[in-house]
Amino acid sequence: MDNLIQIHQTLIENHGRTIKRELINEIDWDQRLICIKGFRGVGKTTFLLDVIRERHADDRSCLYVNLNNFYFARRKIFNFADEFYKKGGKILFMDQIHKYPDWAADLRACYDSFPELKIVFSASPVLRVIDGNEMLKGIVKVYHLEGLSFREFLNYKGNFSFRSYHLDELIANHVSIAAEITSQVKPLAYFNEYLQTGFYPYFLNDHFFYSESLLKHVNLALEIDVTYLNQIELKYLPKLRKLLQIVCSQAPFSPNVSKMSHDVETSRATIMNYLRYLKNARLVNLLFSNGEEDQLKKPELVYAHDTNILYAVGPENINSRNLRTTFYYNQVGYHHEIKHSKVADFKVDGQYDFSVGGKYTSPAGENCYAAADMIEEGKGNVIPLWLFGFLY
Repeated sequence: MDNLIQIHQTLIENHGRTIKRELINEIDWDQRLICIKGFRGVGKTTFLLDVIRERHADDRSCLYVNLNNFYFARRKIFNFADEFYKKGGKILFMDQIHKYPDWAADLRACYDSFPELKIVFSASPVLRVIDGNEMLKGIVKVYHLEGLSFREFLNYKGNFSFRSYHLDELIANHVSIAAEITSQVKPLAYFNEYLQTGFYPYFLNDHFFYSESLLKHVNLALEIDVTYLNQIELKYLPKLRKLLQIVCSQAPFSPNVSKMSHDVETSRATIMNYLRYLKNARLVNLLFSNGEEDQLKKPELVYAHDTNILYAVGPENINSRNLRTTFYYNQVGYHHEIKHSKVADFKVDGQYDFSVGGKYTSPAGENCYAAADMIEEGKGNVIPLWLFGFLY
C-alpha cells in the first residue's frame, strides 16, 4: 500500500493546467458509492485527480488508485479497502473499475462492511452498473462525464470563467445572456475549431494528432468496451466498425435496417443490438419518436455522438446541416430528453420544438423555437446555436 500512496502523492503534486469540469458541481458528494462513467480519453482520470486536489488536498484519509496496477492482480478490492479503512481511510477513488473482474461483488461487500467509507470509481460507459446489476441497484449513484461543452472549451481557450445555464433560463433570457458573453469574446471565432477538435481534451497534449488520438480511442472502445463488456466475440469486431462507418458517412439519416443488415452482413436484430451498443458507448445518438424508447423499434434518425467523431470517422459527410444538428443534439441531449418532433428537428423535454439551421432559420410555428447558426445574438424565439453549448 505504501507504493500506492506514493503514486497518489506524485499524481496530486505534479500536474499541468487542467480544465475545470462542470460535473464536479453536479455530483452529490455525500453519497457513499459514486460511479463516474465516460468515453475513453474523455478525462475521467484527470477529473478524479482534480476532485481530490479541490476537495481533499493534504487529506491522508483519501487515496486514488488505478486498477490497472498489477498490485490488484493479486489483491482483492475488498481486502485492500479493509486495510485502508482500518488505517483511517475515509474516501477511496478507484480508476477503471471495469478492468477488475469481480468489481460489483467487491463494491457491494465494501458498502456493507465499511459504513464510513466513501468510494468513487470510474468506468466505461458500456458497463452495466445499475441495469441488470442487482448487487448495486439502489446504492450507487451514476454520473456521466461528457466531452467538453463549448462553454468549457471557450473558458479554457480564452481563459474565461463563463458559467453554465439551465435550459429554461437560457430560453427565457438568451438575449441578455448572449449580450453579456459577446461583450467579452467573439464565440463564433472559436466555434468551428470546437466542432472539429474541441469536444475531447486530446488537444491539451498534442493538437496536431487530435484525429489520430480520437480514432485510437474509438477503436479501443469498439475492441474492448463494446465487445468485451457485451460479451461479443472479437470476430464480429469488423461488423461493428463497418456499422459505425456507415452511420458516420450518412448521419443524420433514417436507418434502412434491411439495407444495413445486408451491408454489414448480419441480421436485422443484430443491427438493432449493435446500434444500441454504439449508443451506450457514446459513439452514436439515436433519435426516437415522442413515445418511449423501444429497443425493438428502429429510431427515426441516427446521429454521430458528436461533431468530432463525425470529422474523424466520416469526413466525407461534413456539411453545415450535419454539424449543426449533431452539435445541438450532443450539447442539449446531455441533460435533457430529446425526441423526434413532428413539426421541427427536435422536441426537448416533451415541450420545446426546435428547428436547427443557419442564420435565417425561423421557428416552425407558434410556440416553437429556432437554434440559428452564424448569429451572435438572437431575438424572440430565435436563439444563437452556439449558446446551447452553455448548458453544462
